[in-house]
Amino acid sequence: MVDEVAAQAKSRWSGFVHAAAGSAILIWGATPLATRIAVLAIDPLAVGVLRTLLAALLVLPLALALRLRYPHNGRQWLLLTISAIGGFVIFPLLFGLGVRWTSTSHAALIVAAAPLFTAIIGAVVERRRLSPGWWLGAALAMAGEAVLIVFRAGGSSEASVAGDLMVLLANLGSASGYVAGARLARDITTWGTTFWGIVVGALCLLPIVPFTLGPAAWHDAGLPAWGAVAYLALGATILGYVCWYWALRQGGIARIGTMQFLQPLVALVLAMLVLHEEVTPPLAFAGMLIVAGVAQAQRR
Repeated sequence: MVDEVAAQAKSRWSGFVHAAAGSAILIWGATPLATRIAVLAIDPLAVGVLRTLLAALLVLPLALALRLRYPHNGRQWLLLTISAIGGFVIFPLLFGLGVRWTSTSHAALIVAAAPLFTAIIGAVVERRRLSPGWWLGAALAMAGEAVLIVFRAGGSSEASVAGDLMVLLANLGSASGYVAGARLARDITTWGTTFWGIVVGALCLLPIVPFTLGPAAWHDAGLPAWGAVAYLALGATILGYVCWYWALRQGGIARIGTMQFLQPLVALVLAMLVLHEEVTPPLAFAGMLIVAGVAQAQRR
């Protein structure tokens, strides 16, 4: 009886962890579309800076009022700095530029590499091996991504190599930030890691504010563009990171990190709903491979 109760409690807890990770994936799945809407009317660098600065203006008073824990030693400050620069400086700046120079679908598909980077960096830092089951799941998911890339690559005249590389480098930055943030969350909590990381990221961006923010950067911006910026600041930067860091801390970097494979699928579904794109058999097949790969990689 005791074992059965413990198993049920463990199952419920695992459900909470996956729900938090899934919420982050849903929020971030809309990020390429929101970023595209924003950068078509606002300078891409300005979008990246505004995304972090607006979030910092909101979380700083909350962090002070709630007396959230902050780093107390050199190791914790290093982890916070890596998390802040990777997730709240490098990613928003390079992702904004990349989405401006490539298509939304290309950006969504390149994000598929993020879980590989996250898990591999996490395994190197924690000095452990990834299981054969994880590699099998990753291979299935990446096969699905390959089908998506082949299916989508020929149909977009907006995509460029420079834009794709920018998005790829943005993913490397965010993956490093995820790993550092997940480790730091064990010491100063998920909320502390997210909020103080946003604040440190904003401080790092202050030197370029005079060169990126000004009337010329957004003179053509309308309500949709500003709504997209607000979504990126409040949803993708604050709520998404809180859910994701908590899930990584509770479920493990390699196991939960593979759920990012679902992010480009979410982005493409949103593109279909918003842009009325057709659901084709190759797209459906790719989605099945991605879901199967995530399920396999999630197994213990």
